[in-house]
Amino acid sequence: METLFEFLAFLQIAAGVFLLWQGIQWLAYVRRRLRTDPGFFAPRTAVLCPCRGMEPGLERNLVSLCEFGHQNFEVFFILASENDSAYSLVKRVAASSRVKAHVVIAGKPTTSSEKVNNLRVAIDQLPPDFEVLVFVDSDGRPGKTWLHHIVAPLADSRIGATTTMRWFIPNNSAFPNALLAAWNASVVTMLGGHTKNFCWGGGTAIRRSLFEQIGMLDVWQNSFSDDYSLTIAIERTGRQIVFLPECLTPSYIQTDFPSLLEFTNRQIKITRIYRPKMWAAAFATHFLFCFTLLLGLYLALDLAIESRPSSQVIALFVLPLLLAAFRGALRVIGVTEAIPSSRAEIMAQSWIYVVVTLLVPFLYLVNFSASLFGRRITWRGIQYEIISPNQTRVLTP
Repeated sequence: METLFEFLAFLQIAAGVFLLWQGIQWLAYVRRRLRTDPGFFAPRTAVLCPCRGMEPGLERNLVSLCEFGHQNFEVFFILASENDSAYSLVKRVAASSRVKAHVVIAGKPTTSSEKVNNLRVAIDQLPPDFEVLVFVDSDGRPGKTWLHHIVAPLADSRIGATTTMRWFIPNNSAFPNALLAAWNASVVTMLGGHTKNFCWGGGTAIRRSLFEQIGMLDVWQNSFSDDYSLTIAIERTGRQIVFLPECLTPSYIQTDFPSLLEFTNRQIKITRIYRPKMWAAAFATHFLFCFTLLLGLYLALDLAIESRPSSQVIALFVLPLLLAAFRGALRVIGVTEAIPSSRAEIMAQSWIYVVVTLLVPFLYLVNFSASLFGRRITWRGIQYEIISPNQTRVLTP
């Protein structure tokens, strides 16, 4: 058993060194992007924000979407119904906005998720003079230069889309908040200066002409996931999806364990359906990491009970954890440079992204295990069944 552990531990150390090197490359990419002048491209832009229900900080989040320094844009807040609990707040924010802001009522979905249906209806009603579509989430709080930075690179028509990612900042240090923030942080370094980026629905910009060319309204008609579907459609064109770390979006979170599991299980189940190869590779990676650590812990305890030397086992147990902590530190450095307005808050909770990160593989293992069973998903109170990437059944009346 010790031989098996040593073999697995060396594999994990080799993988950890490789991922640490990737983390260093990611940080270098972040710094290159932060030194890049965005240029002057400022086409007529529609900012599309699907909303459903009340959430902490919602009003401040929506107000931030109306405060961009970008010229020539309008905001579209989209709800399924005027009976939505957030409707009056959304209407008030739109009415007091210094830029033109609209409230769109999309109606209930029948063959897609509510978010996708909201986007489809709003885009279908857009005047033809909007050249760029920008998708945002209601739980993000981007800065004033965010819109210009995410749109400007589209001056290069060879780019398929620009995208970014959220960075969760806990409202307090309760363990479910900390674990969710650490879980999400690991996703940020999946994006970088390479050709395997994917769109994030909370921060993506695309030329409307390309959006129409790839037939996204038709693709979305029966889709559950807005961003995975968009990613797949753009990949088919051979165009690049460019990650913009300068547009990383703070998102303030308050959660509990049931909500934490609902969110993380949902994300991984969606990945299993839309990206099965990615899901399988990630499942195997996290399983081996967790198995190696648990085996090492068992051996260390067994050797200690038998009063036998255990220093080698402990060293091999600790090294992969140290490498993971170093990667977490690299993320914190990059993100605080990319979001200087949130630096103090992130640094005050930096232990979350360095220490709690060590528990994230075990949460992922729970998520992967849960995703093995069934295709039913609950999202903001609505239950769906994802039959396939191109077929969704709405189960909640």
